[in-house]
Amino acid sequence: MIEQKPCYILAIESSCDDTAAAVLKNDVVLSNSIANQSIHEAYGGVVPELASRAHQQNIVPVVDQAIKKAGISKEDLNAIAFTRGPGLLGSLLVGTSFAKSLSMGLSIPLIEVNHLQGHLLSHFIADGNPNPQFPFLGITVSGGHTQIVKVTNHFTMEEIGRTQDDAIGEAFDKCGKVLGLGYPAGPHIDRLAKEGNPTAFRFPIPKVEGLNVSYSGFKTAVINFLHKNKQNNEAFIEENLADLCASIQYTLIEIIFTKIVKALEQTGIKEIAIGGGVAANSGLREKLKTTAIEKGWTVHIPPFAFTTDNAAMIGIVGYLKYRQESYARLDQAATARLPI
Repeated sequence: MIEQKPCYILAIESSCDDTAAAVLKNDVVLSNSIANQSIHEAYGGVVPELASRAHQQNIVPVVDQAIKKAGISKEDLNAIAFTRGPGLLGSLLVGTSFAKSLSMGLSIPLIEVNHLQGHLLSHFIADGNPNPQFPFLGITVSGGHTQIVKVTNHFTMEEIGRTQDDAIGEAFDKCGKVLGLGYPAGPHIDRLAKEGNPTAFRFPIPKVEGLNVSYSGFKTAVINFLHKNKQNNEAFIEENLADLCASIQYTLIEIIFTKIVKALEQTGIKEIAIGGGVAANSGLREKLKTTAIEKGWTVHIPPFAFTTDNAAMIGIVGYLKYRQESYARLDQAATARLPI
């Protein structure tokens, strides 16, 4: 273990369609820059080839901006952390290659980071909120992942539940597309749900064994329901949009929430930390807060800036690994699939 002293970590995140870079001084975020790719809106989802090309265009200016915003020079950096996976391979290759090159050029350590661990360990960023106490239950809810994880320490994590098909964020987007909403649809559904009745329409909650969940069948049920009702009334969606969004959001949250409750009962853990883009959903956040008061849970909900894909969460993992001298080799390759 090296001596704990101020260190500067440059973090790079490029797992999907956002090119992100951040600089941390120990566990404090000095800058957190993100370049979004609006080109995917026209396709209703991320196009991998377009994403990797955009990363190539964005990575140099985003990293440069992060370093300048932090008020340091690249020579002040102590290490470079990067997302090795999971994610889109073409996108990961851009971030991985850049991080390796800069590491070699500056002769400083390289630190690989698991994107999924980043979402859960983002709660250890110094932001004025208390850190989760081990062990805790980590809930990853995003466009590509839905997991229930038992977190024993910073780097001992066991997946005890997961989606069998679609992720919750993917289900939000696919349902939103059928409703005629823009991409990504999650924020649109969340906004409209506040104006609707969550029990106006009943959708099925799939029965899946253990702590696993499924969203594919729910998505199909919504599509069939909308198709049937549009045959009788072409304006059905427009006339019931708020109620449809509220009912869809309610059920999507209920599917994972029932398994969260079950996982807490089985493990005896009373501390929860959520991460991922869907952690920004107001319905999920409110349900967690309300139930926590009723059941005596301690719930950790990240600031909005750390919910979607961002480099600050990669940076905090990088800092924790730097303290342990857990460095990556230059021959470690990006990988689309990487277990937590």
